[in-house]
Amino acid sequence: MTSKLSRITDIEAMTVDGCATPVQLWAKRCAELGERTAHREKDLGIWQSYSWGDYYRAARNIGLGLRKLGLERGQTVSILSEDRKEWLYTDYGVTAMGGIPNGVYPTDSAIQLAYLVADSKSQFLFVENDEQLDKYLEIREQIPDCRWVIVFDRDGLREFEDPQVIFFDDLLADGAEEAERNPDLFEREIEKARPEDIRMLIYTSGTTGDPKGAMISHRSIMYQMVEGLEVLDTIETDEQVCFLPLCHILERLVSGEFPIASGSTVNFAESIETVFDNVREVSPHAFTAVPRVWEKIYSQIQIMRGEATALGRWFLDRAIAAGLERGDRLEKGEAVPPGLALRYRLWDLLVLRNLRRMLGFDRLRRGSTGAAPIAPDIIRWYGAIGVLLLEGYGMTESSGVASANLLDRNTIGTVGPSLPHTKITIGEDSQILINGPTVFMGYWGKPEKTAEAITEDGWLLTGDAGYLDNNLNLVITGRIKDIIITAGGKNISPAEIENKLKFSTYVSDAVVIGDGRKYLTCLIMIDQENVENFAQAKQIPFSDFASLCAAREVVDLVDSVVGEVNKGFARVEQIKEFRLIDSMLTAEDEELTPTMKLKRKFVEERYAELIDTMYT
Repeated sequence: MTSKLSRITDIEAMTVDGCATPVQLWAKRCAELGERTAHREKDLGIWQSYSWGDYYRAARNIGLGLRKLGLERGQTVSILSEDRKEWLYTDYGVTAMGGIPNGVYPTDSAIQLAYLVADSKSQFLFVENDEQLDKYLEIREQIPDCRWVIVFDRDGLREFEDPQVIFFDDLLADGAEEAERNPDLFEREIEKARPEDIRMLIYTSGTTGDPKGAMISHRSIMYQMVEGLEVLDTIETDEQVCFLPLCHILERLVSGEFPIASGSTVNFAESIETVFDNVREVSPHAFTAVPRVWEKIYSQIQIMRGEATALGRWFLDRAIAAGLERGDRLEKGEAVPPGLALRYRLWDLLVLRNLRRMLGFDRLRRGSTGAAPIAPDIIRWYGAIGVLLLEGYGMTESSGVASANLLDRNTIGTVGPSLPHTKITIGEDSQILINGPTVFMGYWGKPEKTAEAITEDGWLLTGDAGYLDNNLNLVITGRIKDIIITAGGKNISPAEIENKLKFSTYVSDAVVIGDGRKYLTCLIMIDQENVENFAQAKQIPFSDFASLCAAREVVDLVDSVVGEVNKGFARVEQIKEFRLIDSMLTAEDEELTPTMKLKRKFVEERYAELIDTMYT
C-alpha cells in the first residue's frame, strides 16, 4: 500500500502540508502533482484523463474570468449541474477568488432554483446545459440580482443569444487573457483565504420548511481533510467513483475535498443510471454511497440468484452462509475455527471472488455508507461476500462526518466513535449533541435559526436521538421529530422497523405511521425490478406499476414480508396494516430527497387519505 501523500503539520491548527485552508492546499497539490491524473470522465464512451495541471488552469481561468465580470470576495456563486469535472473546476475557481460556491441539485424545479438563488444572494449562476438554462429563463424575473449566467455546454444553444448569458469556453478565454495581464493575481487571492472564511454554502433538504444555507468554513473543511487522511484511510493510489450530487456534503467531501488531501483520482459516473456499469469499469479502491445504492446492489444479486440454475443458487447460498458464519464469529470477537476459515477461503476462491469482480469491488478496500440509516443485516451480507462496509454519521451542519466505523474497528449496528477532536454527548430526550471544529458557522441570513441549532457554548443540536454504547460507539435510534407516540402512550422509533422491512429484496422503502393512533401502519414502496420478476415468474398479469401494486399476489407477497418482520418486535411495535405507494418515485418527486430518502412528513400529508383507510 502506498503511503499517504499529505503530512499533517499541526492537528490542533488543522493544517496539512503547512496549508491552513483547502484552497491553499489545492494549489499546492496541483503544483506537486502536475500532469498526474486528477479526474477521469467519459467522452463518447471512452474514459478521458485530466491532470492536476488541467484542474488548476481551468479553475484559475474561471476565477479570473469571474473577477473580470465583477465577482468580489464574499459573493455567492451558484452551480446547477450534474457531476462533472467543470463542477469542481468552478468550485475551486470561485473559492480561490474569495467567492462562496453554492450547489443546486440538478433535479430542483425552476421554483426551487429561484428560491435558492435569491436566498443565497447569488449574482452568478452556472448551469450545465439548455435544460437547466430553461429553468433560469422561466424565473429570471424573480431573481433580478443574478447578473450573469454561465452555460457549460453549447449543445442545442449554438444560435442562442442573451445579454445575461455567456458560455463556459468564452469565460475560460477571458480568464486566460486576464492571467496574462495579471500573472500573479490568482495566487495572491488564494493567499488571502483565512480559516474562518466561508468555504461553501450547503442547503439543507428542506424537509421541515424552506431549505437553509449552512455556512461551512475553511477550517471545518480542513478538519474533515485531516480526519479523512487519518481516520478514513484515504491514500494517493485510490480510484474513486463520483455519482452522488456534488451539492450534497457527503459527495462534496468524498470527491471534492478528500482527493485534494490524498491525491487520489476521481472518476465521474456518466449518470446515476449507469453508475453500476461505471463502477465495474473503474473497480474503485474506495466507494461511498447512500444506503439506497447499497440496497439496490444487494437486490440485484438476489435477482441474479433467482435467475441462476439450481446448482448456481446452491453454490452462492453455501458461500454466503460460510461468510455469514465467519462474520458472526468476528463480530462477537471470537476466533474463527480452522475448519470454517478453510471453508470460507474455498468458497471465496470458487464463488465470492468472482462475485466481487462482477460488482466491480474486486479492489475495494473500504465501502462507506451514510446520510440515512441502513439495516445492519445489509452490512453483514456485504461482509459475508468480502466487502467491508463501514457506516458513519454526520449531517450538513456538522460539515460532514462526525463519527465513523474504522477499518480495524467496525461495530455493526453503530455509526462508530466520534472523530478525534469532535465531542459527542447525549442531551435531553436522548438528543445527540456535537461540539468541535466540525460544527458549521450557522445558517446564511438566518441568525434566529442558527440560535435554534447551536447552543451558546457551541453544541450542535442534531435533532437525532441515540446513545453511546460501552465502547463509546454512537448508536442512532432515529430522528426526534419522527418518534411515534401511540394513543396508548408508547414511544416507538420507526427507523429500526423500516430498516428491517427494507432488508427484503421486495421492499424499496417504507414509512411507519402511528403517531397519536391506536396501532402502527405502514406505507411501502416496492422494489420494481424484483417484484416484476416475481410477477413474471408467477405469471401474474400487470400493465404498469400501479397495476403491479394492485395485484393480489403482490399484496400477499408484501404481507408475508411484513409478517416476518413483525416476529422480531413486541406486539405494540408490530405493523397491523400496510398500503403500497403505487407510483414510481424519483428524485424529481417531492416525496423524495435528492439522496433518495422518503420525506416522512410530506409523505404523511400527501397520502393522508390512503393512511386513513388503514384506521377505518
